[in-house]
Amino acid sequence: MEKIRHDLRLSETISPFGVGAIVDIRGESLMAPDTSWWDTKFAPEISCERLMTRLGAGKLRQPPAHAGRASRETPALPYWRFPAWRFCERCAKLTKLTGKKKGKWSNTCECDGMLVPMRHIAVCEKGSHVRDIPWFKWAHRGPAASKSEAVRFCRDYKALRFHKLAKRGEGLGSLLVKCYGCGISRSFAELVAKGALTRDGIRCEGRQPWEPKSSVKEPCPYELVAVQRGATGNYIAQTISALDIPEERPPSVEAGDKIRGHALFAKIVADNGGPLAETGAQWIAQDLGVTPETVLAVAAGEENTDGEMLLDLKDGEWAAFLKKLDAGRDGSGSDFVVDGRSLEGVPGPTSLIKRIGGIGQVHRVREVRALRGFRRHDAEAALIGVDLGANQKYEPVYPAIELFGEGIFLRFDEAELAAWEAQTGVQAQAGILKARRADSPLVGRLDVPEPRFVALHTLAHLLIRRLAFASGYASAALQERIYANSDRTDKTAGILIYTAAGDAQGTLGGLVRLGNPDKLIPLLVAALEDADFCSNDPVCIESDRQGASQLNLSACHGCSLVSETSCETGNRLLDRQLVLGGRNVTGLLEGVLAEVRQPK
Repeated sequence: MEKIRHDLRLSETISPFGVGAIVDIRGESLMAPDTSWWDTKFAPEISCERLMTRLGAGKLRQPPAHAGRASRETPALPYWRFPAWRFCERCAKLTKLTGKKKGKWSNTCECDGMLVPMRHIAVCEKGSHVRDIPWFKWAHRGPAASKSEAVRFCRDYKALRFHKLAKRGEGLGSLLVKCYGCGISRSFAELVAKGALTRDGIRCEGRQPWEPKSSVKEPCPYELVAVQRGATGNYIAQTISALDIPEERPPSVEAGDKIRGHALFAKIVADNGGPLAETGAQWIAQDLGVTPETVLAVAAGEENTDGEMLLDLKDGEWAAFLKKLDAGRDGSGSDFVVDGRSLEGVPGPTSLIKRIGGIGQVHRVREVRALRGFRRHDAEAALIGVDLGANQKYEPVYPAIELFGEGIFLRFDEAELAAWEAQTGVQAQAGILKARRADSPLVGRLDVPEPRFVALHTLAHLLIRRLAFASGYASAALQERIYANSDRTDKTAGILIYTAAGDAQGTLGGLVRLGNPDKLIPLLVAALEDADFCSNDPVCIESDRQGASQLNLSACHGCSLVSETSCETGNRLLDRQLVLGGRNVTGLLEGVLAEVRQPK
């Protein structure tokens, strides 16, 4: 084992350089093995009950960190050299052996040239496995190999060379592997064709590079495909994050408990939908301030139970934010401090203020991010867990980090939002994205693009772009969390924009200061002004197919897109028209700019 010291940001150990990812360090290409390889005594455990309720059994552990200069004895994470095959940049010799010089491991060739990792690796199409391409075997296969006995019986393993021929241009045809023992050579153009590795007898080993061959219990049935080592599709991390807040019971759950405790509830259940049940439901509704339909739904057992409602982490967060907004100034001093602010008497356009139900200045919030697993090559490929050790079924270890930050919470008026999204044109506009999401391989990883989600999501992006100028934070340091769901008993309609970082930026105060309604309303208006004129208009505003998998409508880099690390959906499901309006659709905040621009 060679000890190479190199620092990564703590957040990078979750994504993009988490378990199973390739990272380039000092000319080496390394891969992070699963958490069963970690020395857990140097990986502190993190507590977050809300997140563990979602993940199930296991532990959250943070990678070891240090302050100052690292030494050889500084606790660190292990990494596995991958790909093992490398070529010498001086003599072009192709090998997967690493030598020693004066008793130390060396990344240099016998000729003192530096060894460079090979550019291509083999990835399983559906199993999320990866392996080295056996270059000696591949070079001695193919149509030319079958015509020569010298090629078929060649065993000169040290005679392999990797060449780039300038006279063949810049494509894959200019790259070739040649054996100087038997004289055969193959171009990389033969490597990337469909089924090429299978035809050469190269199969998936059904494992990750750091796993021993004995760990494979069944052969992998899927084909291998040759890809570039740095391709983004080689590693698709699946992370999950939760805000560390008091787990509040949603209003519908509390209402259900009150209904069940009412003296007339037993009679309604006994009547089982008869005339007494309807009359009793009206009496209970009047006493408790709920609707008769809610009472009858509870009696019929049709409401969401406590466990179902809290299955989604955002449900509990939404309930906690609503409680904080109603409480006003927060003096708790905990890891979740939110001051609820009223919009009464705040100057600004009426068409905007009437749609906002409340503002929260989030002075302090703790977020815990964990890596659940990863996929390779395909978003529908098998999910590989982060702990592949013997204890993975009972108590797996999830890599996680805790981050502290601040933010702004915006709650929108449910009645105003419901009336807007009931319009036919609004539903038709969002229906375009719904249909494309249903046909996308990312369907299980993206929220349902109902009108409220697309509008609030786009507004969050517009506000992030504007806040980057006023808050003192870079836009990439800002995160979004969208609460927009109408199929719950407790409908949600709000956005949280916050910053959380474990090292460089966190709670500097510049963001929460802008959560003051007197400052936030002008910022919202400015964000709408920015979005009204895109440098790519009229192409952008008239477009209905932009972005990855065409999952954006009127949204591009000139107006609505932000850093992908800031967005929950990777810059997808955006549309300016559902915010500002268009030819066939009414925007959620369509009248705001017209009101602002009226001469006074």
